Amino acid sequence: MADQSVDFALVPVENSQGGSVLETYDLLLEYRALVVAEVALQVDHCLLALPGAKRDEIKRVLSHPQALAQCEAFIVREHLEPIPAYDTAGAAKQIQQEGRKDQAAIAGRRAAELYGLEILAERIQTVQENITRFFLITRRGPRRPKAPRIKRPRYGKKTSVVCAVANEPGALFRLLACFAEAGVNLTKLESRPRRDPPWEYLFYLDLDGGRSEKPVAASLRAARHATTFLQVLGTYARALPPAAPPKRRSRKRRNPAEP
Repeated sequence: MADQSVDFALVPVENSQGGSVLETYDLLLEYRALVVAEVALQVDHCLLALPGAKRDEIKRVLSHPQALAQCEAFIVREHLEPIPAYDTAGAAKQIQQEGRKDQAAIAGRRAAELYGLEILAERIQTVQENITRFFLITRRGPRRPKAPRIKRPRYGKKTSVVCAVANEPGALFRLLACFAEAGVNLTKLESRPRRDPPWEYLFYLDLDGGRSEKPVAASLRAARHATTFLQVLGTYARALPPAAPPKRRSRKRRNPAEP
C-alpha cells in the first residue's frame, strides 16, 4: 500500500479471545493508513498436515502467534510444540514445502485447498465463538480510492484515534475527561510503547460515534489541547452491536417492621 500498488488491505486488529493484534497498531501509525471500514468474522481453525500424515505422528504445530493462542487448549491436550510463524497461510505453505509428516499447521480450510494439505481436525479453537475484528485500510490523500460498500446491519459509527500525552501527573486523566465531559463512550483503550523516545507511550482509542457528530467533534477538539500528538485513524460503520450496559441489581427494600 505504501508504494500505491494496492488500493485496500484487510488487517486484523483484535480477537475476542487473543486480544489486540499489536503489530497492526504499530503499522497503522508507521504508514499513516486510513481506516475506512470495520469487519467482524467468525474464525474457525483447522489442523492441517501433509496427505497421509496421521494425527498421532504430529509433534510440532506452526501458526501465527494469535492462532496459537486461540487454540491453546487443543495444543496442550495434544502435547504439541507450538512454533510461531508469520501468518496462518504461511505456516500451511511451510508444511507443504518442508514435507515433514511430524508437523502440522493451524490455518483455515482454504489454506488446505491452496497447499494440498489434509484436515486432521476442525474447529480446534478453545472458544468456539471466535471472532476477529478487521480494519479495511487505504492510503490517505486526494487520490485515495473510493471505499467499497459493505452490506451489514446498522449499528452506528465508530472513530479510532491514536495520541500521546505529556509524561506528567494527571495527563491521561485530562485526556479521558475530554470524552467523558462530551458524553462520548470509549469502547477500547490500548497503550503501546513509542519507538522514540523510549519509555513513552501512545494510546489507541475507539470511540462510539462518527467524527462529524457533535459530541465526538467536541471531544476531539478538547483532546488536541490535552495531547502532544493526535491523529484520527478513521471513522467507519461499526461491525458489531454495541455492548449492553451491565444490569443494575435491584435492592430489596427492607420492611421497617422486620428486625
